[in-house]
Amino acid sequence: MVPTRRGVVNASLFSVALTIPGWPDVVGRMERVRQETAPRIGTPDVDMVIAMTEQLSELDDRFGGRHARPMAAAFLVNTVVPFLRAQAPDAVRKAMMSAASDLCYLTGYMAVDEGLEGLGQRYYLKALELAGASEDHLTYCTTLRGMSVQAVELGHSATSLRLADAAASASPQAGPRMRAFLAGQQAHAAAQSGDVSKAMTHLREAERAMDKAESREKAFGSYDPAALHYHISHVRHELGDLPGAISAMEESDRLTYTVYRRSRVKERATLGEFQMQHGHLEAACVTWNKVLDELPLVQSGRVDRRVTRMFGMIKPHLGNRYARALYERARTETPAALHA
Repeated sequence: MVPTRRGVVNASLFSVALTIPGWPDVVGRMERVRQETAPRIGTPDVDMVIAMTEQLSELDDRFGGRHARPMAAAFLVNTVVPFLRAQAPDAVRKAMMSAASDLCYLTGYMAVDEGLEGLGQRYYLKALELAGASEDHLTYCTTLRGMSVQAVELGHSATSLRLADAAASASPQAGPRMRAFLAGQQAHAAAQSGDVSKAMTHLREAERAMDKAESREKAFGSYDPAALHYHISHVRHELGDLPGAISAMEESDRLTYTVYRRSRVKERATLGEFQMQHGHLEAACVTWNKVLDELPLVQSGRVDRRVTRMFGMIKPHLGNRYARALYERARTETPAALHA
């Protein structure tokens, strides 16, 4: 299902030149949707949307965006949009817009995971609009950060850094875990942009914030030490430190919760690339075989791109028995489109 046809995602397409609306420009200014003959909603309806979003997020973590995104889009179109049109007290309407914003962000994230970059960007912009209307700073900053992640993966370094900085500046009262969440992405974007000093400053900030967050509470399902080591790995890789990048990604893999299958598979594929770039062919083959072990359970365009890259990296080394065995296994167990 493509919700754009029903008017859910009607913002303009994100591009490297996109002007992101600042928090003061969006807060409270979304035009109220026309109230139609719809039932009156209350707090239980908001709670249901939040609970469904959490369930969809768990499905995404386990199985990837290609499985979960169509369900999220259908739920958004068929249930949440009518809720936004329903009669409600102001506090409930505001809470529903906040819940819808979070769902739009998640749906955009899953679209990006599928490889539907433009659709994901439109969802992100709708999430920003709804977050501003509901004065939801958390989702507003999270969405800007998500846009930065997308930009850095597409190689738009300057745009990624601008978005990461905007996310951080829009959340001046962030707690330590949120601060680490934002600073880690700033570090990655700055490193890809070639700003070594800024990258290391933000990385140290993320590490300090994570230390504070971990000393206060253990938060399952949010930015955690595994995610921090993921960012450390990418910063090290961007700065040319392959041994440091490999070590940090191995630590991230060790710390990742088992429920985050899609992330684990994607990041193991990345670790294999780093090992290969460092000349560790057999270690890379071991890592990539672990990717293949779980690949049938994950439907993700980002993972597919990593697997295609794997084929390209091992083809020159088919004289090695480990590379040859991996290559033959992968050809048998993956779609032909990934190794054509």
